[in-house]
Order: sequence, then structure tokens, then C-alpha cells
Amino acid sequence: MSDDGKTGVKRSRIADAASRGKTKNSTKGSNGGRSSGLGRIIIAVYGVLALSATVRALYQITQDFSGAPLAYTLSAVAGVVYIVATLALASKKPGSWRLSWYAVLFELVGVLVVGVLSFAVPHLFAHPAVWSHFGSGYGYVPLVLPMIGLWWLSRHRESTTETH
Repeated sequence: MSDDGKTGVKRSRIADAASRGKTKNSTKGSNGGRSSGLGRIIIAVYGVLALSATVRALYQITQDFSGAPLAYTLSAVAGVVYIVATLALASKKPGSWRLSWYAVLFELVGVLVVGVLSFAVPHLFAHPAVWSHFGSGYGYVPLVLPMIGLWWLSRHRESTTETH
């Protein structure tokens, strides 16, 4: 416990750390907000998808690429997008917010287009891909996650001074 000094009230180390964290990360758009709380969960889910989509694509491509080349290539693209999104979301570098935004937006467009195509032209997706059927093989996480990610990024927008 620490002494407040002004009022003589004892405060816990946790309260002290929380108040220091508020002043340290209070600037709107700082990555401190993006990589804490819900942001950490989003980054973790992107990391899991990056690993699973990439491993799945590599396995599919090495084992039976001729069986569904479009689906397997799109799985590889999804893996790369998830890797980029994960690294950009976790980064504190200038421009990482913008890269995150574009990666997550690309993912949303990709899952919507591939989802529609997998129903409209099913013979092209004879074997499942990460984004086919709107990510049904992954519990529709590929469909929901970019919506949450774009919402989260819009709430933690990078300030214009951080982009220069």
C-alpha cells in the first residue's frame, strides 16, 4: 500500500498502476488502447486464425493442390491476411493503424466474396477453404471478427500526428 501524500489515504499498488496507466495511455489513438482489453482478445484471435489458416493452407497445397487450387490458394491468402492483421494490430509503429484497417477490411471483403462464390459456384470450392461458406468451418469467426475488428479500430483511431 502506498500513501497518497495529500490526504494520507492509503492506496493499493493496483490502484496506483491503474491511475498511471490512464494518464500514460489516455491520448486517443494510442496503441495502448488498441492492445489492451478487448484489443488483446482481437489480436489473440487473429493470431490463432493466422496460425491455423496458414498451416491448413500449407497442408492443403502440399498434399492435394490439384484437388481445389482456387480454394487452397484463397486459404493461403487468408493466412497471409491474418498474419498481416495480427502484426499490424499488435504494432505501435506509426502507420500500423492504417495497415490494420486495410488488412481487416480486405478480410471482410474476402470472406464476403468467397462466401457468396462458394454457394454460387460450388464446384470451385469442392474442398473447404478458410473463407468458404462465410467461414463456417471456423465457426463463422472469419465473418464476425472483421466486423468487430473494424468497429474496434474505428474506436481507437490513430491521430493525424501519429501518422507522420
